[in-house]
Amino acid sequence: MVAAADRLIANTAEEAEQLALHYDARPEQLAVVHPGVNLEVFRPATAAPTGAVGDAVSHPCAAKRAIRVGLGLPLDATVLLFAGRIQPLKAPDVLLRAVAVLLDNDPGLRERLVVPVVGGPSGSGMARPESLHKLAAQLGISDVVRFQPPVGQAELAQWYRAATALVMPSYSESFGLVALEAQACGTPVVAAAVGGLPVAVRDGETGLLVHGHDPRDWATALRRLIDDPELGARMGRAAARHATAFGWAGAAADTAEVYAHALRAGTPGRARG
Repeated sequence: MVAAADRLIANTAEEAEQLALHYDARPEQLAVVHPGVNLEVFRPATAAPTGAVGDAVSHPCAAKRAIRVGLGLPLDATVLLFAGRIQPLKAPDVLLRAVAVLLDNDPGLRERLVVPVVGGPSGSGMARPESLHKLAAQLGISDVVRFQPPVGQAELAQWYRAATALVMPSYSESFGLVALEAQACGTPVVAAAVGGLPVAVRDGETGLLVHGHDPRDWATALRRLIDDPELGARMGRAAARHATAFGWAGAAADTAEVYAHALRAGTPGRARG
């Protein structure tokens, strides 16, 4: 497929390098176009139409409180959200183990910590959701973890807005659209420094990148946001600004330009199978 293609569109520069290294893609074949998100759906609560989450949407703190009421979340809780497919590659177990570390170090945190896991099982190994339920029980954190079935985009945006942080401990991500969706909603992201996540998340500005998957390292990163709410608020504002560069319109325009360039350049005289 690589040999036959006139152009190859990669999500990130790293992915383009892998196509060249492992599949002998030629430099003139390669283009990088970052994926986009629907900024009409995924946006900060204050940008929502009046009445979408109650009359309080004009103030961000009031808006988040209204959203949490709607989702049944405590108003003053620290909400560490996992959203995505429940499979080993996404590593939701790393978040649960990090939460166990946090509670071991600070038992008082249990009274104000909520960890929603929003998503359904996918793939092999962790194909049954009870695997995470059992892990939460083994770790002694079932009281703070809330398992939610997959939801539509509009409700998912509400979960992002309600969260203190989105947590993405993935072992691999081609790009990490979930991270962009959350940031577009004004929520900082704590993510693994893998794949496209270092592009999607600006470390120290719109969220935090964690190298490796040691639960203690993840607990340390999460503790920064727990101990410093203003840091999270500042990152959330920066995240919303950062995400505006990744809308669907921009991704479509960049993709169209790759196609147009390929048409202008013509087709090399390669044999096709």
